[in-house]
Amino acid sequence: MSQYEKPVIKRLMGGAMNKFGRSPAYARKVREAIEGVPISKLVAQYGSPLFVYSERTIIDKYKQMFSAFSTRYPNVAFGWSYKTNYLKAICGIMHQCGAIAEVVSEMEYMKARGMGIPGDQIIFNGPYKPIHILERAVAEGASIDIDHLDEINDLEKVATKLGKKVPVGIRINLDAGIYPQWSRFGFNLETGQALEAAKRIFTGKKLILTGLHCHVGTFILEPNVYARQVGKMVKFGYELKAKFGFTMEHINIGGGFPSRSRLKGTYLPVDVAVPPVDSYAKAITDELSASLEPGDFPKLILESGRALIDEAGMLITTVVAAKRLADGTRAYVADAGVNILPTSYWYNFNIELDRDVPGINEYSMIYGPMCMNIDVVGEGAQLPPLSRGTRMILSPVGAYSNTQWNQFIAYRPNIVLIGENGEIDLIREAEDLTDIERREKIPERLTHFNLER
Repeated sequence: MSQYEKPVIKRLMGGAMNKFGRSPAYARKVREAIEGVPISKLVAQYGSPLFVYSERTIIDKYKQMFSAFSTRYPNVAFGWSYKTNYLKAICGIMHQCGAIAEVVSEMEYMKARGMGIPGDQIIFNGPYKPIHILERAVAEGASIDIDHLDEINDLEKVATKLGKKVPVGIRINLDAGIYPQWSRFGFNLETGQALEAAKRIFTGKKLILTGLHCHVGTFILEPNVYARQVGKMVKFGYELKAKFGFTMEHINIGGGFPSRSRLKGTYLPVDVAVPPVDSYAKAITDELSASLEPGDFPKLILESGRALIDEAGMLITTVVAAKRLADGTRAYVADAGVNILPTSYWYNFNIELDRDVPGINEYSMIYGPMCMNIDVVGEGAQLPPLSRGTRMILSPVGAYSNTQWNQFIAYRPNIVLIGENGEIDLIREAEDLTDIERREKIPERLTHFNLER
């Protein structure tokens, strides 16, 4: 027998736009399995919450994106963006597919080397590269993109110490027609900073400029933004050749390609709002064909992260409580919060249930278990009345969830990978208290307590 719930009267806000879209009163999404493996089996074996990745989806996404570019341009390389998801198993799949490593910190560089990736197959970006790791990266042949003038000085010291000229790239930022403009990283093109940096490299005579890197933003929904970016990069490359004799061996256009996530505030459905990957590939390669001189085919490097991994990741979470807010809104508490799903701040996830639940859909809020008011996992979800123990499957969550998560008041959960043949592999174990306290030290004087005062 279901629990009685007294009726709630809520005020209707007539005339306001409904940004959540039209949802039939009884429509709901049900998912009983992931890649053929029942949700009930996954939770019984690995608990809830639980991150689940699909190896098949990762490989399919990589092949689709690589094919879109490589069939249109003869010299393409993918650099897997470690910061998007640096789980060893995920990186392993990307490298098996053919991607080199793109890293932005000492930790990520060492992680790539620990994966067995040779230095000459690593792109090293980022605004902070300590000189000791720069020295190692140069010695191992990594491709280093300079972010600021101080880094030029550091690399010249490394070049002097190693007794050789060092090939480098520089990161530039430019106006590609989107705002706000990403001007924090690298040297600005329009103000002349990038040209001055190249001149500084030329006059120092210890470095050789061989490539350009530019990342104009994230979740870019307009393919022509990349066309404008590429056109400016190619033009600048030829200017460097004319002034200093530098030949651009590669043009790295970064990432920023969107996944099939729904940005908060977006009214259009994903199928309409997010262009297909072929639209981006065509815009970029058409501009290369138009801008490059005959016979020039510098390596086109892409550092896509989100578009390759986001849709391969799902999160199973369980309803642990149902309640009514003061204004009558139905709310659910789940066992997964923003501590393990920080992307909740920017995206409205696709929400599926592990069973068919009777009842009329209702505007609902989904909160996590954190003791913080900002712990909102889903807002404006159209859900039927859910009981304790109902599983919700949130997607896509493969990008940034497992690199930006934190340990605030809770253990981080298991992560599993479902292989192409249906095998289930645990690729990261759930934490316990020893993981959290392992690095802590407590002075002896603070280990004796007097609690009766």
